[in-house]
Amino acid sequence: MSLQHSPTASESSHRGSWPSLRVADWTETRDTLHMWTQIVGKLRLAHAPMVNHWWQVTLYVTPRGLTTGSVPYGDGAFDAEFDFVEHRLVIRSSEGASREVALRPKSVATFYAETMQALDALGIEAAFQRRPNEVEPSIPFAEDEQHCSYDATAAHLFWRQLLQANRLLGRFRAEFVGKVSPVHFFWGAMDLACTRFSGRSAPTHPGGAPNCGDWVMAEGYSRELSSCGFWPGGGDEGAFYSYAYPEPDGFAEHPVRPDGAYYSTENGQFLLPYETVRTARDPDHALMEFLHTTYEAAAKHGDWDRAALESDPRRWDRAAPRAEPG
Repeated sequence: MSLQHSPTASESSHRGSWPSLRVADWTETRDTLHMWTQIVGKLRLAHAPMVNHWWQVTLYVTPRGLTTGSVPYGDGAFDAEFDFVEHRLVIRSSEGASREVALRPKSVATFYAETMQALDALGIEAAFQRRPNEVEPSIPFAEDEQHCSYDATAAHLFWRQLLQANRLLGRFRAEFVGKVSPVHFFWGAMDLACTRFSGRSAPTHPGGAPNCGDWVMAEGYSRELSSCGFWPGGGDEGAFYSYAYPEPDGFAEHPVRPDGAYYSTENGQFLLPYETVRTARDPDHALMEFLHTTYEAAAKHGDWDRAALESDPRRWDRAAPRAEPG
């Protein structure tokens, strides 16, 4: 009698939603796309009003790719979306006009020029620092011929990874009633993140990110926090991460799940390889275990007021009227 587990139809379907994408197979495309997202992200930075922790500059996962969301401009607005289904950047104005930039193998310099031309055609000006942040070296966008790769299949698979991460991070976010960030994509480090806050101030962050002012990090980490997310590094196929700032005593030694999760002294955070989640019997359960236990490490050892900060997102289900049968 075999004790080997045979996946159910539901489990097989679930696994199929979690694509495999080896970082080594798309590094050049990843690095090019990183620079492209910085250019588009800086459009938000140029026009959106300041929000604590720089939340106004992030991108968001959509059913097609990544978007700026609505960006105020004059007495109207515009948005820009990376469409990883039809492989185009679409910029739309509230005046009714739109322009597209094809996503295909091209240098950052070319993408930058085409994006600026599209904005000019829409009558949109954008003043921002014309070089990337949080990377070394920081090549001015208009001069960057080094990053010029675009594998459409890889970009599409990366977006599908983000879809799964966004879905589960959103579920995790719903369990917190204290101050918590949206699930959003930071183009500086190219990661999808969600951050919970204890409600207390934090010591001034020392900074140190390459080509990024220390004051930027001081704002980002001005309050005590527990942050989690996904980025295309840290594992063969990327990794989920979780860290606390400031890191409380005992955090790194706290037991976390699932098997395969570990504390990286080099990175100062817990890591869970994406492939460990993808190949799990129940990927959703595996990732939620990681998110819960690593948050517990921060909340328990940091003495957070968990009773005031956490709640069941289904707390009104019994009170809600049931739908009438059709």
